[in-house]
Amino acid sequence: MNPKPCIVQRDRTILLETAHPEFEQARRQLSQYADLVKSPSSFHTYRITPLSLWNAAASGMSAETICSSLQGLARWEVPVQVLAEIRQLVSRYGQLSLLPHPDKEQHLLLCSDSESLLNELRSLRTLADIGLVFRSSKEAEVPADRRGLLKQELTRLGYPVLDHAGYQDGQYLDIRWRGETDPLAATPGNESLPEASDPRKEEKVQGFRLRDYQREAAASIRDAGGSGGSGVIVLPCGAGKTVIGMAAMRELQCETLILTSNTTSVRQWVDELLRKTTLTPEDIGEYSGHRKEVRPVTVATYQILTHRPGKGDEQLHMKLFNERRWGLIIYDEVHLLPAPVFRATADIQATRRLGLTATLIREDGREHDVFSLIGPKRYEMPWKELEDQGWIAEVDCLEVKVPMTSHLKEKYLAAGKREQYRLAAENPSKLSTLIRLVERHPGAQILIIGQYLDQLKAIADRLQAPLITGRMAQNERHAWYAAFRSGETRLLVVSKVANFAVDLPDASVAIEVSGSYGSRQEEAQRLGRLLRPKQGENKAHFYTLVTEDSREEFFALRRRMFLIEQGYEYRTMTVMEGAVPAPVHAKQTSGRKEPRPAGRREASSP
Repeated sequence: MNPKPCIVQRDRTILLETAHPEFEQARRQLSQYADLVKSPSSFHTYRITPLSLWNAAASGMSAETICSSLQGLARWEVPVQVLAEIRQLVSRYGQLSLLPHPDKEQHLLLCSDSESLLNELRSLRTLADIGLVFRSSKEAEVPADRRGLLKQELTRLGYPVLDHAGYQDGQYLDIRWRGETDPLAATPGNESLPEASDPRKEEKVQGFRLRDYQREAAASIRDAGGSGGSGVIVLPCGAGKTVIGMAAMRELQCETLILTSNTTSVRQWVDELLRKTTLTPEDIGEYSGHRKEVRPVTVATYQILTHRPGKGDEQLHMKLFNERRWGLIIYDEVHLLPAPVFRATADIQATRRLGLTATLIREDGREHDVFSLIGPKRYEMPWKELEDQGWIAEVDCLEVKVPMTSHLKEKYLAAGKREQYRLAAENPSKLSTLIRLVERHPGAQILIIGQYLDQLKAIADRLQAPLITGRMAQNERHAWYAAFRSGETRLLVVSKVANFAVDLPDASVAIEVSGSYGSRQEEAQRLGRLLRPKQGENKAHFYTLVTEDSREEFFALRRRMFLIEQGYEYRTMTVMEGAVPAPVHAKQTSGRKEPRPAGRREASSP
């Protein structure tokens, strides 16, 4: 009889044996209530945190379900202390509720059935500073305009709040799917598309239909807090988060402010709204560095909201939050939310809020603020599950280790740590390997992505390919993206401007030559450029070039941690100087030793 795959430790960390036959099943269970923090080859390390448990509770998991899962996976007895802490932390989710005040319109009530909890809160100066005043042993009142600050502080203290204080309806706006006649009709599903075993034929179906998971995601927001609420939807790039945002707009029938990461994303939102809904160009405004249009549906960038005319000046465009009576604010790429937008969001808690993201990971550690101010995770679909269903492409991930020349190694050893990373990232030997990888995929649509502009310029010059950076004018960027989509250009060299919200559905190969240190968020977004379903085999290839025996290897392992948690395996191969050998088949950074699933072929030498 096989021992169980997990070792549960007293500090709420969990070691998951990667070679265990039940690895995949255990990984899927753990990802529901624990965070992956390390991923060496033999054991992955997970940690159960208050936030991971509260997000699990928000999605419907009970403390007993979590404890039962942990006990079923544990090789030895789960420490009693750990089970007790899980029950205690999960029980905190729901102990405090915000409700409308029965007598004072400009105040809210903070309520709890636990007198001891309110007594504990009564002694905290930070809550008194916010304006919390205790009325009885089970109730306190707070000014309605401090709603966000109170939720933020209570989450920090370890007591998340269920917000049932209600929302303003916003200005009415008739929004329907294109071709739909009754705006109140139930949203149709496409669980069985006409003549379609292949879901990628969806665009050819007459009219527009939501996929099952898209409809479930939209419903998870609609049902939160009764008549519609707030929260975050977590789905991979290419899974149709924009469509879910539009479904929420259609459900609520209200004027909407959409915030997103860049002007390219603004234009994509506008195009999708015009293509899939009955909204007209007169209904939709762009609010960016190029235009300042405020209309019933306004799509703005985070950058314009946080722009200051001069150092120390106020952020003039934050007034956009109050320009109209918005019924819904959509935060696209919510993991990128800048700090000033958090502050503004704390002031508009009476407006429904929807966060859309491929990953809740924030490199600044402010996941708690997303939870308290935007809302808890309401819906998540594992990336591999969507891949198995054919909604996103299958991606083969390969790390290519490139050696340093003796000259570069001398410079590297004499440099400081920061300079060592850059020297390794810009390793000139990567260029010859890159060329071989490009040659290996004749006819494919290829993205070459990197961090350092000098490196990217050298690559673009050598390959005679267009280089897209933040310095390029938006119109020129859009022209190159359009040429890539049409197949006129099959190779683009792009900087980090292409990390987010760039819709290039036919990209089937991405080669990462350098990155932002250990950014898990960036790695997920870059792989996400490939996830749109492909014609035929529905397969894509993601290569990351890493300098061997350097600090870049350490950061590369950290970068891919989120994707490993999602079930992606990075096979590795080593390039001998001047040659590219076959992959090292037995070495996988996930550490799993079992054979690859059917249909997943080992890559041949570039």
